Amino acid sequence: MSATVADQVFAGASAEDILRWTYGNFARVAVVASFQAESSVIIDMISKFRPDFRVLTLDTGRLPQETHDMIDRVRDRYRIAIDVLQPDPAEVGDMVASHGTNLFYRSPDLRRSCCEVRKSRPLERALRGYDAWITGLRRDQSATRADVEVMTIDSQHGGIAKVAPLAGWSKAGVWDYIRANDVPYHPLYESGYTSIGCAPCTRPTTAGEDDRAGRWWWEQNEVKECGIHYSPDGVPHPLFNGTTVQ
Repeated sequence: MSATVADQVFAGASAEDILRWTYGNFARVAVVASFQAESSVIIDMISKFRPDFRVLTLDTGRLPQETHDMIDRVRDRYRIAIDVLQPDPAEVGDMVASHGTNLFYRSPDLRRSCCEVRKSRPLERALRGYDAWITGLRRDQSATRADVEVMTIDSQHGGIAKVAPLAGWSKAGVWDYIRANDVPYHPLYESGYTSIGCAPCTRPTTAGEDDRAGRWWWEQNEVKECGIHYSPDGVPHPLFNGTTVQ
């Protein structure tokens, strides 16, 4: 779907309208959740009209314990199945043997390699069985995400639909929904985190910083992306090389 057509289809539509439309038009839909605030909102919205929906999440092997606790909390609250995706142990083993456990601190290329092995490849494999996936991207999360569209055709994942029902929402709107609906949220927000990823790659942010400034903060590059949504610097991942993941 082009941006123009998407704008026409979803003009004036609420996030819930977009979600209902997605489930009404695609047979196999996955919510891909990091269990940050946005995915909590999306899961809560879907639960109000659809009891049986599929949630995927990535266990990179480096997540903070609080994220694992959050996954359990959401599973129990909504009584849903959550598919926990993990990287290929052989790929992780080869990477660590060649570059060390904390390779991501050594160079941007090695950090991208780690993100690819632990995140991008497992997700690519998992999404092969779906027609659409739902993400919590918002335009005001960072300058990189300022042009996020509500729906795109995701060529990175076999041409399936990629839906961002909260694209136009503000951070305040997300938290207003959480408070109004008593939605569970990640406990690290209470410790000053504004974007939460792997434990060694995430820190709290300070007043005036971009919400994603706490991700890979040692890198000078302003593009704070792992590669699932955007390729850092717009370059191919060094281990991916533009080929199909096997």
